[in-house]
Amino acid sequence: MSGSSSGTALVLGGGGPVGGAWLTGVVAGLADAGIDLGRADVVIGTSAGAILGSRLACGQPPRELYERLLAGEDRIDLHVTAAQTLRFLWAALGSRDPERSVRRLGRAALAARTGPAPEMLDAVRTLLCGATDWPARGLRIAAVDAVSGEVGTFDADTEAGLVDAVAASCAVPLVWPPVTLNGRHWIDGGSRSTANIHMARGYDRVLAVVPIPDAVGPHPGAQRQAAELAAEGTRVCLLHPDRTDRRAMGRDMTANARVPAAARAGYARAEALAAGVAGVWHG
Repeated sequence: MSGSSSGTALVLGGGGPVGGAWLTGVVAGLADAGIDLGRADVVIGTSAGAILGSRLACGQPPRELYERLLAGEDRIDLHVTAAQTLRFLWAALGSRDPERSVRRLGRAALAARTGPAPEMLDAVRTLLCGATDWPARGLRIAAVDAVSGEVGTFDADTEAGLVDAVAASCAVPLVWPPVTLNGRHWIDGGSRSTANIHMARGYDRVLAVVPIPDAVGPHPGAQRQAAELAAEGTRVCLLHPDRTDRRAMGRDMTANARVPAAARAGYARAEALAAGVAGVWHG
């Protein structure tokens, strides 16, 4: 958007299967509390938030998504080894310079031996549950260029299909292969920022729901990004897990056994904060 600020933006951050479950619980809880997230002028999704954001923008009801998680559906198995975790941390934390850090991570992702790309695309297509075409509603998907380290945005005006764009946003370095689109290699949109709240610049009301508010490595966290937007005059509401939620979620964001508890924790969090969210979202 350009010119004067206007409109609403819903920002959904990344966080693996467990973070995605908490995210879904929050969105369902807010919807059940009467907060109409469907009125968002744009949905901005990163990684797990790209999956949820795509489904919401394509009209799938939040309550239905929540109940599917509680029933053990929409499951994704991410098998992350200790060696993969160590290589990820070595790459991400090997430099205090944000640009060098993300490029190190990109090089590690490009050099890694991971599962085949078609397998990842099939997993993403299954998780989208029919949301495979760009919706009429505004939807932006964040991914990171593995070579330059720049954050890129995919939407209905780009040449990438929705499934490919979401797969790029979910391509966890060293776990899933980078996704090649338009001649460039893309990795997880959370490689620099777990939520990319800065992409909501230009909207006057922003609701950011972020399962993991702190980035890995020398990158700005969600609170800093939200504060920067607020300093520009944007009304920002940032939701992230509290201590109780983190206990429910555990430390392993890939642990499917934690998904129902994380979803319920997110729902309860939304119930507790709904009044404050409504004050920003409904103006």
